[in-house]
Amino acid sequence: MAKFNMTPLKTKMPEQDPTIRNGNFLEVTTGYTPQMAHEEATRCLNCKHKPCVAGCPVNIDIPNFIKSITEGNIEEAYEIITRTNSLPAICGRVCPQESQCELPCVRGIKGEPVAIGRLERYVADYMLAKETFTFDVPKPTVKKNKKVAIVGSGPSGLAAASDLCDMGYDVTIFEALHKAGGVLVYGIPEFRLPKLIVEKEIERLKTKGVKIELNMVIGKTVSIQELHDEEGFEAVFVGTGAGLPNFMNIPGENLNGVYSANEFLTRVNLMKAYDPSYDTPIYFGTHVAVVGGGNVAMDAARAAKRLKAEHVSIVYRRSEQEMPARIEEVHHAKEEGIEFHLLTNPTQILGDKGWVNGMECIKMQLSEPGPDGRRRPVTIPGSEYILDATSVIIAIGTSPNPLIKSTTKGLDTNKWGCIVADPETGQTSIPYIFAGGDVVTGAATVILAMGAGKKAAAAIDKYLGR
Repeated sequence: MAKFNMTPLKTKMPEQDPTIRNGNFLEVTTGYTPQMAHEEATRCLNCKHKPCVAGCPVNIDIPNFIKSITEGNIEEAYEIITRTNSLPAICGRVCPQESQCELPCVRGIKGEPVAIGRLERYVADYMLAKETFTFDVPKPTVKKNKKVAIVGSGPSGLAAASDLCDMGYDVTIFEALHKAGGVLVYGIPEFRLPKLIVEKEIERLKTKGVKIELNMVIGKTVSIQELHDEEGFEAVFVGTGAGLPNFMNIPGENLNGVYSANEFLTRVNLMKAYDPSYDTPIYFGTHVAVVGGGNVAMDAARAAKRLKAEHVSIVYRRSEQEMPARIEEVHHAKEEGIEFHLLTNPTQILGDKGWVNGMECIKMQLSEPGPDGRRRPVTIPGSEYILDATSVIIAIGTSPNPLIKSTTKGLDTNKWGCIVADPETGQTSIPYIFAGGDVVTGAATVILAMGAGKKAAAAIDKYLGR
């Protein structure tokens, strides 16, 4: 093995210049070269107690896959990663490694942690580039002759389907939209996650044996009970995510030019509004205001900028320190010319002849920490002002669609509309129904959803083997 590289900082990730990338939808970061990957991999100390593994929701054997990179064995590194993570090219790009696997990294004590996510992406991209990637896939060696239905083809559903297929089950994914991938295709923009990567990962899953039925709205086309009673699926995993947008319930939200972030990003990503060869309508005028501080808000703002909006603002009621968005996404947004109105909250959206022409905002300040340690935003009387806006995008969170609950008698949900499921197994109030991901937790991360899908797959195997 190569000598340890004791450089305190991560190997810098190459990326497009901000003044160029804010005018295109190409991927912002361009990935490590082999030399960069080797240089970064040698920063890993290969700790015996492996704190990074404990920080990973799917428990990738991180030190050993990185060790394989230092030895030049990239295919072995990929094999190690995919023992527990079936979507490494996706996770390497969109997972918040800084708050998960990289957070406990020993190298972070006196510098920056090892760039685990960047190395995972490097390994996955190396394999994606192979012509045989989508069809050279190990097939399950055991068949159990039992059918399992997966409702939803987002991260949790894909992870559950992959594991259950490997166990020998006959697995079918039912997806409501015309393309598989869930939030990976409708929610995350091309410049953060190229859709070709998602398509290749899903094609590889299909080659392994997973069937995918598109345009199947479970609860409308067919009910979960019908899948079980009439079509012979002995277990059902629900991974339908949280796609119902939340609004602020302030005056003016019904004006033309007001979007939920879900609708805006679906038009841009899945319906390709960014591509002139598509006729997907999307209007936002010259001044776009995006309300919210999470990754979805950053995605919407940065997409609007690329669609030639002259001025794009993020409006967030807390300070930057409290922003839930990844630090990298906030940094990229600032580089691309997005303006931040922090400690600011909308009070109403203004309009003329049915169209947005401004947004009234009020300044906020943070209270002293409460019993839970959080500082809450409170209004500053008399601080109202008008923000120029020809369109407003609301990105303040999402909830699960109520369709599954309303059409599945006996399925328990909580006050937020999330399905109640055992946190360790995903089993619900109906024994043959399991659930995981955002439909259980509310909007969270791709890797946490995948972790829930994997737990549910193991529990389904146990349930069907009873």
